[in-house]
Amino acid sequence: MSLLPQFGAIVPSQTQSVLATNYLQWNNNGGGGGIPGNFADFAQQYLPEIYESEVERYGNRTLSGFLRMVGAEMPMTSDQVIWSEQNRLHISYANVAGTGGGAGTGLLIPVAAGIVNVISINDTIVILDPATGTEAKGIVTASGAAAGTGALTVQLYSGLTIGATFGANAPGLKIFVYGSDYSKGTTIGAGAGNSAARVSVEPVLTQFSNSPIIIRDQYVVSGSDTAQIGWVNVATEDGTDGYLWYLKAASETRLRFEDYLEMAMVEGELNQNAGAGANQNLLQPGTQGLFAAIQARGNVETGFTAAQGLTEFDAILKNLDTQGAIEENMLFLNRQTALDFDDMLASISSGVSGGVAFGLFENSEDMALNLGFSGFRRGSYDFYKTDWKYLNDASTRGAINGVNSIEGVLVPAGTSTVYDQVLGTNIRRPFLHVRYRASQTDDRRMKSWLTGSVGGGTGSTLDAMEINFLSERCLITQGANNFVLFRGI
Repeated sequence: MSLLPQFGAIVPSQTQSVLATNYLQWNNNGGGGGIPGNFADFAQQYLPEIYESEVERYGNRTLSGFLRMVGAEMPMTSDQVIWSEQNRLHISYANVAGTGGGAGTGLLIPVAAGIVNVISINDTIVILDPATGTEAKGIVTASGAAAGTGALTVQLYSGLTIGATFGANAPGLKIFVYGSDYSKGTTIGAGAGNSAARVSVEPVLTQFSNSPIIIRDQYVVSGSDTAQIGWVNVATEDGTDGYLWYLKAASETRLRFEDYLEMAMVEGELNQNAGAGANQNLLQPGTQGLFAAIQARGNVETGFTAAQGLTEFDAILKNLDTQGAIEENMLFLNRQTALDFDDMLASISSGVSGGVAFGLFENSEDMALNLGFSGFRRGSYDFYKTDWKYLNDASTRGAINGVNSIEGVLVPAGTSTVYDQVLGTNIRRPFLHVRYRASQTDDRRMKSWLTGSVGGGTGSTLDAMEINFLSERCLITQGANNFVLFRGI
């Protein structure tokens, strides 16, 4: 007596053989092998083909690396970083007005808002009218510096009056001191012949500060889910490779958090409403990031294009001449602005990288190229240009184009000298650097720890594994007057 199949016309095979009688059509409830009545939902002989390797359709998705390339990281112990930057050395004033009409020989310096007149009698000055280009030189015969006013009496070397030279009560003049002129046998002191007491010029430092923010993230997986097997062969942006399941998500959480560490330093803003309201989030003071610092204390170039690139770029150089005139600078640009620079350089030279001393890269052009930089020289400045992925990525600023979009940044290379309020001395620091909270007991540069009952965590009855990430840091932008932010029209 033979045993008939118990499942209709499906006949199990004792070996892994492809037969018409043991075929299960898994995508519907019948029709397998041309035989009706197959129970596809009961069992499946063949599962769909699964590629075990992920397809990296977005390439390297991380955005960090900008600050590691241009700055440094240093520990701090306080809730605030305070530093002072030197002001200009020479004496000059803007928005000076003539007084006394056409016959006037007086000038009035605006001494409001903390401006102090420090020009002394017998100082020689240059007077400029930016609107007309008119220029004159003269000697100061009376000054209201001692009386706390901005009034000056000036005798022009041309023999004309200020009113006749610049117009009656001319506004918007600029003046600066270029020396002094004393008679023979005089001393500097009130009542001593032709001399008068000089004003002692005290240096004034401009003070800046920034506060760190606490950045946190967490990944949680339940204890039961960690027991499941769902391995996928992955290659992550941090260089790891292998079979992962739940740690794949943890790995991406860490990569995303590391990007946040840099993005927060670039995009950070001070909270003008700190302390307003009962919401604890509103109590945080925020932090001043790179973009905010440049817009507040630096230079903003709007609408840089290839059509007028060289003219516009030369105007940037002229402005840098009036600032710190840092010889080596780095340009981090989005795709369109980088192409505009390429078109600008192609119009003036076929070998744009020739003649550049790659001092920033140990004088090695190969090192600069390996880091993605290409160099060119214009005037007395060396520039190293590279793409900034953060400005091209569609998930960040790469999706923002046009009006008021950020298209690039010029960052000076090297270090600057500032007065450290804590150390009480002048110190040299990179123009751009990160300060993070650290002490002998806790380093908050980049912390990660496990809690819960799974994965080695302790101190909790939670049946899950919690991976925590934390950092406390702020960005210091020194000498922001040497930075340039490129914005769209």
